[in-house]
Amino acid sequence: MKKISKLLALVLAVLLCVACAACSSGNQPAASPASLTPLPPSPSGEIETPAPAESPETSPSAPAEETDLDYVMGKGTLVVGITDFEPMDYKDASGEWIGFDADVARAFAESLGLDVEFVEIDWDNKILELNGKTVDCIWNGMTLTDEVKNSMECSNAYCNNAQVVIVPKDVADQYQTIESLKDLSFAVEAGSAGEAEATALGLNCTPVKAQADALMEVASKTSDAAVIDSLMAAAMVGEGTGYADLTYTVGLNSEEYGVGFRQGSELAGKLNEYLKDAYADGSLLEIAETYGVQAALIEQK
Repeated sequence: MKKISKLLALVLAVLLCVACAACSSGNQPAASPASLTPLPPSPSGEIETPAPAESPETSPSAPAEETDLDYVMGKGTLVVGITDFEPMDYKDASGEWIGFDADVARAFAESLGLDVEFVEIDWDNKILELNGKTVDCIWNGMTLTDEVKNSMECSNAYCNNAQVVIVPKDVADQYQTIESLKDLSFAVEAGSAGEAEATALGLNCTPVKAQADALMEVASKTSDAAVIDSLMAAAMVGEGTGYADLTYTVGLNSEEYGVGFRQGSELAGKLNEYLKDAYADGSLLEIAETYGVQAALIEQK
């Protein structure tokens, strides 16, 4: 009995020691493999301490997204989308683009330290040309319609305009009211304000590539009439022009011209600043007088 008691006491003592050792080791953190790897000495013989991982707050930020102004300035050239539209954009005898819009566009580009390039576009595709970066702006006696203002970043209006009806001079007396136009066939520039006005009135329209083509349609008697901008009519129709046998009669509306850039482009604001300064110093009026559009010029404030 005494031997059994001693043996039982010995077993209990061993179990108590094992339990204490297990509790002691459980309170110590397990060593990670990294902590068991000795650090390499530095060239000076000291132990190198690894640099802390870079937190998101201290990591370099992503480069700023390029703006449209950055893009154009980086190219060094302002590419201007136009059509053949006297007196706004047309070629002189040497083949150089001139006109009120062309001259102002050239002066604006120069103020930014840029060259200028004129690209003749299909007017009906002007929004696609702009967004596809074939051109950087549309500057061609462009009417500020709702479609244009919703699709582009537009400058302030700089010229007044209207859509007018062109007919042969010898029948002009017969077509002095909108009602009198209902049976005529009209040539209109595709995608233009003239096409929109004629369509809204229910007139019989055939789209052509440019307003100049619409005039040729009437001169050749392929169409009875055309709808074009009043500023173009004043420059190209009537006595002393290439279309002396044509005249304009009914005015269909009143409207304003502006320049269109890609949506969000800072270039629209830059142009507004330029137009304001050019109006104040008289240089805008001087260009307007060169092409006979001074009466249509809108004051820039």
